[in-house]
Amino acid sequence: MSCFADADPPIALGALDGRYRPVVAPLVDHLSEAALNRMRVHVEVEWLIHLTDYDVVPGVRHLTDEEQKQLREVVTTFGVDEVAELAAIERETVHDVKAVEYFLKRRLQQVAPAPQDRGLSEMVHFACTSEDVNNLSYSLMVRGAVREVWLPRATALVDQVVAMAHEQRDTPMLAHTHGQPATPTTLGKELAVLASRLRRQLRRVAGAEYLGKLNGATGTFGAHVAAVPDADWPAISRSFVEHLGLTWNPLTTQIESHDWQAELYADLARFNRVLHNLCTDVWSYISMGYFAQVRGQGSVGSSTMPHKVNPIRFENAEANLEVSNALFDVLGVTLVQSRLQRDLTDSSMQRNIGSAFGHSLLAIDNAGRGLAGLDAVPTVMAADLDANWEVLGEAVQSAMRACAAQGVEGMENPYERLKDLTRGRRITQGDLREFVVGLGLPDGVAARLSAMTPQSYVGLAPQLVGYLDPED
Repeated sequence: MSCFADADPPIALGALDGRYRPVVAPLVDHLSEAALNRMRVHVEVEWLIHLTDYDVVPGVRHLTDEEQKQLREVVTTFGVDEVAELAAIERETVHDVKAVEYFLKRRLQQVAPAPQDRGLSEMVHFACTSEDVNNLSYSLMVRGAVREVWLPRATALVDQVVAMAHEQRDTPMLAHTHGQPATPTTLGKELAVLASRLRRQLRRVAGAEYLGKLNGATGTFGAHVAAVPDADWPAISRSFVEHLGLTWNPLTTQIESHDWQAELYADLARFNRVLHNLCTDVWSYISMGYFAQVRGQGSVGSSTMPHKVNPIRFENAEANLEVSNALFDVLGVTLVQSRLQRDLTDSSMQRNIGSAFGHSLLAIDNAGRGLAGLDAVPTVMAADLDANWEVLGEAVQSAMRACAAQGVEGMENPYERLKDLTRGRRITQGDLREFVVGLGLPDGVAARLSAMTPQSYVGLAPQLVGYLDPED
């Protein structure tokens, strides 16, 4: 027998509504079941106002400005009491959207109680199928969650990475390709690569299109035309959808096809994947000693090893990014499928949108907190560079190739000669300079190569960070 299932208040089943609730709480206003019902009420109110404002149904009077104001206040004041009332109605209707219709009719009776206005109540949910209300509600909800919560948090994180890239633009660092020492770079340039990739995905997410439809049970305006044959229903539908700030979709089955959701979730998942790459790279740099976790690290790193400060922020972010992507991926794959004119798989699937956003938001928060606790350690990076003089073999053989192309004698087989010198063994500064001096290079080239160090062999890495700046 469970001692938790009937707890009051309820004990959260999932982590997002449990230990991580403070981080993801802003999403509740956009992607919770309560937010869905509030948005349904919003759509129903706006549809009622639209029908009466445009004299769509002959003989139905306009709502006064005060009546419209009171109806819109039903949305702005929608809270826990209204959630409970709707739940009670739904227990009778066993249908969530029908419950919203009955809820709004109650409110309309309070706003316009005169006997001659009773016909107004039949304009609530007029000619609509549930999906007319739901698809518009989800478009508005997701748009709000992206623009008001996710995008500002994600943008702040990317700005944090951009700032770090500029700060570390000149800090030389040994690169590692395939896990092996490779041509040096700078820490700032490597962070700039990740920041640029993340920014690209932010631009795609910011430019997302949110579609909506209102065309009846199978997308034909059948009931609309049967009820009011002289109305220009496509124009009425379009003006209403665009009034909500959405893009009108005229060609649908019973459902709006959700393709825009799949497109958006693919972009969000791609952002997550790039962020995952950042987390694993930074985790690796921490393990190599290139970053020290010192700021704001008053927490326990290990329950038994006092010296440890574990990179838990980045590990937590990785895990939540993987959960988020699993959800975004299944949403994208599933929502674009519907049997014939309608099935209800999308109804259950869309109730997971909040979780997908929540795990992404939690990862963004953890990654930001992790980055804020890091200090670069240039001395460790410098020691790694000084232990790997062989990485200058690339520079020497490339200079030899250029000299050979210009007719300088004795420059044959440059790659093979440097391979013999460097592959599979460490060389010192003295070894390399002795080799360079013995090549017979032109004086200027020999001097340039002899003066080069692993720390200075970073090419244009510092300047490349400047490409993060919009003016560049």
